[in-house]
Amino acid sequence: MQGLGVRTMDTGCCGALLRELQSLWDEIGESEADQDCMLVELERECLGVYRRKVEEASTVKARIHQSLASREAELATLVAALGEHSLHSPVKSQKRMLSLKEQLASITPLVEDLRRKKEERLKQFKDVKAQIEKISGDILGLNHANDDPALSSIEVDEHDLSDLSVRKLNEYKTRLQALKKEKSDRLHKVLEHVNEVHSLCGVLGLDFGKTVNEVHPSLHEAGLEQSANISNKTLKGLEQAIHKLKLEKRMRIQKLNDIFALLTDLWNLMDSPEEERSRFRKIKFVLNTPESKLRIWCLATVEVERLTKLKASRMKELVFKRRLELEETCRKAHIEPDMSTSLEKANAMIDSGLVDPSELLANIEAHIEKAKEEARTRKEIMDRVDKWLAVCEEESWLEEYNQDENRYNAGRGAHLNLKRAERARVTISKIPAIVDNLLSKTLAWENERKTSFLYDGVRLVSLLEDYKISRKLKEEEKRRFRDQKKLQDLLITEKELMYGSKPSPRRTSSFRGTNGYRPNGNGSMPPTPRRLSAGSATPELLTPRSRSGRQNGYFREGRRLSTAPLNFVSLAKEDAMSYASISGSEPGSPPLG
Repeated sequence: MQGLGVRTMDTGCCGALLRELQSLWDEIGESEADQDCMLVELERECLGVYRRKVEEASTVKARIHQSLASREAELATLVAALGEHSLHSPVKSQKRMLSLKEQLASITPLVEDLRRKKEERLKQFKDVKAQIEKISGDILGLNHANDDPALSSIEVDEHDLSDLSVRKLNEYKTRLQALKKEKSDRLHKVLEHVNEVHSLCGVLGLDFGKTVNEVHPSLHEAGLEQSANISNKTLKGLEQAIHKLKLEKRMRIQKLNDIFALLTDLWNLMDSPEEERSRFRKIKFVLNTPESKLRIWCLATVEVERLTKLKASRMKELVFKRRLELEETCRKAHIEPDMSTSLEKANAMIDSGLVDPSELLANIEAHIEKAKEEARTRKEIMDRVDKWLAVCEEESWLEEYNQDENRYNAGRGAHLNLKRAERARVTISKIPAIVDNLLSKTLAWENERKTSFLYDGVRLVSLLEDYKISRKLKEEEKRRFRDQKKLQDLLITEKELMYGSKPSPRRTSSFRGTNGYRPNGNGSMPPTPRRLSAGSATPELLTPRSRSGRQNGYFREGRRLSTAPLNFVSLAKEDAMSYASISGSEPGSPPLG
């Protein structure tokens, strides 16, 4: 309302002046057109004045607005840097609308207060970080020069004002307290070392100042408690000096002991009087005082050497024991063991010192774990291999049983052998399915692990394929001999019709009792499956040598049979015997009559 009154008053003043101006123009005699022109000019000048005032007011508003925005941005930066997140801008918190000057006046004191707090916080940071750098330099053994690269980080960190919060300051203070404690501990340790050096130098008659000056000159200065020589280099130098002095002390005591022993022998040899001996009683006193530790040290050294030698022999025994365990694990799993750690090589490497027994033992342990893990992955297939070998053993037993011409005689245990033979025939009929299943399992195992399944160094798939080929050849031989037997029986029948006589072939009682069959009745006991048996019919296929020998045997037998004469009337009895030995796996019939 006050502004409206001012504008009303201004309008009244302008109207009075305008009326006075018109009165003057009338008195002067200005024309209406001139008066209108002068009024338009006057109005234009008034608009120009108003426009300038508006522009000036707009400029002031923009400047105040910019200052306000700058203060708000500075406030946000200070709040973030100092971690004063509870503070908020008073401009945004005011519920009523304030003018720009009021907003600027309300935010300026808060910004000024945060500026002062920032300066104080920055000063605290400088102080704490300077102490940290100084103590760190003392620990690292750095000089506190202006061009020291370790101290230049203070100036760099002063420009990093992004985090000046109390939490960050407390972190620096905690680090400073830890460094102060470490400095105190190091200083205490330096004092202990210096005192020990001083004591040893006094005992040995050496110059203490010269000894510590070799470590660091300031260690001999007054006020050692204020010394900054707490670096790792200083501590290590003092420890080395103490070790050197102790060795010198032990050496002197040992030499003194030897000299005193020699002197005592000379005294006894020359019967020296007590007066001459009394001058050297101090030597005996020195040797009998605290330096009995030297004898204990010598005894301990001898004991360490003895235990070291004992450890070497025990480690060799342990290496051999673990190697035998590895070989046994590989043997049970039919895996080829690593030959780089064989007993001969391990013994040679240990004796020559080329390898540490502990490392060799760890290597063998790793091989044992690897072999056990591989055995676990092979267990399913190995169980099937054992089943296959057991069936092959049964087949071998049945062949030997069928070759026995007295198998149907009423003897002790004959009925048990008959029952076992029936079970064996049923089991043998499953061999093709067992082999095919084992072959598919092995191929799946190899495809899954991208490696060959080896059985005693030979690929199991190759063994199974060779076994299938060998079994097929054997079946063909059996079929050929069955056809040959039919033709032989036909010729014998024709001969009987022509000559009216019936030959009585000589019956042999020879029998090879091998591979588990016993006609005394113990044949019902199933044989123990053998992995590599030279006498069995089928398991010998498990090695390349036996595999090739088996195939060549079949081929030689085929060539012999193919060149036999067609006149079976003149067949020798030995040929009939050979037929019985080859076709023995066929189920036999009880003899007639």
